[in-house]
Amino acid sequence: MSNQSILKLAIQKSGRLYEDSVGLLKSCSIGVSNGGGRLRTVASNFPLEVYFLRDDDIPQYVEDGVADCGIVGENVLFEKNKKVQIEEPLGFGKCRLSLAMPKARNYEGVQGLRGARIATSYPHLLGQFLKQNKVDAEIHEISGSVEIAPGIGLADCICDLVSTGSTLISNGLKEVEVLLRSEAVMVSNQHLDFPKRQLLDKLLFRIRAVRKAKNNKYILLNAPNDRIEDIKKILPGMKSPTVLPLAEPGWSSVHSVVQEDHFWDIIEDLQAIGAQGILVVPIEKMIV
Repeated sequence: MSNQSILKLAIQKSGRLYEDSVGLLKSCSIGVSNGGGRLRTVASNFPLEVYFLRDDDIPQYVEDGVADCGIVGENVLFEKNKKVQIEEPLGFGKCRLSLAMPKARNYEGVQGLRGARIATSYPHLLGQFLKQNKVDAEIHEISGSVEIAPGIGLADCICDLVSTGSTLISNGLKEVEVLLRSEAVMVSNQHLDFPKRQLLDKLLFRIRAVRKAKNNKYILLNAPNDRIEDIKKILPGMKSPTVLPLAEPGWSSVHSVVQEDHFWDIIEDLQAIGAQGILVVPIEKMIV
């Protein structure tokens, strides 16, 4: 197979996005492995070559065309400020870039940061934030263990990624300001040729089908016929619910798709109007 017919995808070689990135590809029926510490592998059942890279390097590889596309956190993408195209949010790797300071210190708003020493691994994003708010502060760029900076006297506060907040708490810090909410995204080179664009669109089609399935549940229930119209108002389905007669006269089986976000409210409403024998089934793929 020629290079022109293979899509080159960069993903994190280790860290918080690796497992979800590989898992997403497997959910799309694309098997990849970097066993033995390999930094490059070719999928056996899709024209895809995968590069396993440091997350900080992915935006540069994609901008330069070394990789055609990549999976990277928005926090890294916006910090590196490279010229790439965002194709699709992927729904995992969610976190936020936040300001935090010692619990004992009173936070007086953004303007209270004037003259403060702020430790961060995100000097570009922090600098943008301070400039937008017309605040003059001292940025200390460090590559790791940002949360210990106030405790050792290096900085007055920090700007760092927050997921659960447990690391901040364990270091005596409190979150005071959110600069960016981030998740993993698929990005692409801005100058893909037509064959590569077609391959990326095929990959995105699979990814969207998998993500749509994860956000929905297939539901089956039994109901008296005189309640079907009321149930149809609650369960619109992808177009409309499927209604099938049961062997027992006066009863039907109703099949539909329910969004995960509204699932429990809908179940309660269905029970209230007489639905019985409710079954809920996960959806593996969903093509709409």
